[in-house]
Amino acid sequence: MAAGDDRGGHDSYRSPLASRYASPEMCFVFSDRYKFRTWRQLWLWLAEAEQTLGLPITDEQIQEMRSNLDNIDFKMAAEQEKRLRHDVMAHVHTFAHCCPKAAGIVHLGATSCYVGDNTDLIILRNAFDLLLPKLARVVSRLADFAKERADLPTLGFTHFQPAQLTTVGKRCCLWIQDLCMDFQNLKRVRDDLRFRGVKGTTGTQASFLQLFEGDDQKVEQLDKMVTEKAGFKRAFIITGQTYTRKVDIEVLSVLASLGASVHKICTDIRLLANLKEMEEPFEKQQIGSSAMPYKRNPMRSERCCSLARHLMTLVMDPLQTASVQWFERTLDDSASRRIYLAEAFLTADTILNTLQNISEGLVVYPKVIERHIQQELPFMATENIIMAMVKAGGNRQDCHEKIRVLSQQAAAVVKQEGGDNDLIKRIQADAYFSPIHSQLDHLLDPSSFTGRASQQVQRFLEEEVYPLLKPYENVMKVKAELYL
Repeated sequence: MAAGDDRGGHDSYRSPLASRYASPEMCFVFSDRYKFRTWRQLWLWLAEAEQTLGLPITDEQIQEMRSNLDNIDFKMAAEQEKRLRHDVMAHVHTFAHCCPKAAGIVHLGATSCYVGDNTDLIILRNAFDLLLPKLARVVSRLADFAKERADLPTLGFTHFQPAQLTTVGKRCCLWIQDLCMDFQNLKRVRDDLRFRGVKGTTGTQASFLQLFEGDDQKVEQLDKMVTEKAGFKRAFIITGQTYTRKVDIEVLSVLASLGASVHKICTDIRLLANLKEMEEPFEKQQIGSSAMPYKRNPMRSERCCSLARHLMTLVMDPLQTASVQWFERTLDDSASRRIYLAEAFLTADTILNTLQNISEGLVVYPKVIERHIQQELPFMATENIIMAMVKAGGNRQDCHEKIRVLSQQAAAVVKQEGGDNDLIKRIQADAYFSPIHSQLDHLLDPSSFTGRASQQVQRFLEEEVYPLLKPYENVMKVKAELYL
């Protein structure tokens, strides 16, 4: 902590993202230890490259820095920052204290953003590397679910009103398709990340040009060497003091888009739970309500929706930050970036962990689905009945009028009396329809109303989903864990 106090425990606010929801591995990537250890690693990489290119830096200094990468005195750093009001210089002094022989070459030629921005880019890359396998596992679990239920007819809904039949598996593929788009977007932004590199105070590399006595080629080599040490294929050619904050917009935009997808999926699950057609997993000792012991609330899906909304709002921060970065840089980006970059990834991590848990335990109730189909299918089958009557010699207009009258009578039973849809019984009792009475069972087979849904599921999984998942086969067996 900058003030040197202990703000953990039960007497101070802690972010629920870290204390309740996000995984330990994602929390660690955004921890102080990981951040400041990476600062030291960057100082070491810089010194190694400067030594290789001819600056008077000794092997003993390099070894001293390397031996103290993890020897971080957080209390000293906090005291230094309180005195200096500068976080980077506080850690320069703290590192120098345990590396007295290397003290004079720590941070040589660099500006604060050398460690600050480059560390952020390393953290963003590594955070994406944690999210991508988790998203792949969610897609994999839902793909298994869709494949197993590719042929199970269910009511489709438009405007949340009963519509043409689809299948449970086909509806799940709507969810998977959105997540596949998110996967591709996250992968693209991750792979497009470029290192800030070694650029100096305003991006001109003037300090390094002076260190190497005007040798332009060595400055170029220095930038390339440190970039490669950090594991990046490319660095920005053009920067101000910072890397362009448009990068943060790109990062949070794809995470916000993921949030929108998860919100839609979990809203669908919540609505299906109300219809009693599908439920998220419910543990043996789980309590749905403190007052109503029979309740089985979809709390996991509700958590996902709640956090997804938060994730979607965070993109406004980098949008506004990028728009007010005057000239080469202004520091009003710093405080907010400490919050929204970490929160975005911790939130995305949480909703993916939770959605994987949901997708591993989804429960479907085919009998309830069948009952709902039977309530609506007679109306949907009227066109098929009319066509069958015409083929049997009937008049299309006469048949249409007969069906219209009987349909309104059946609708009145459903809406006014609360009864079941008895349209088929009325058709069976009407002698006019006797030529097709023997065909009614066939005409009312739900599977004949789902079109090519089953074939679409199979083709979609084989052509688009499984190839996407193939690079992640070795992590597919990892089960989701809810931390609270």
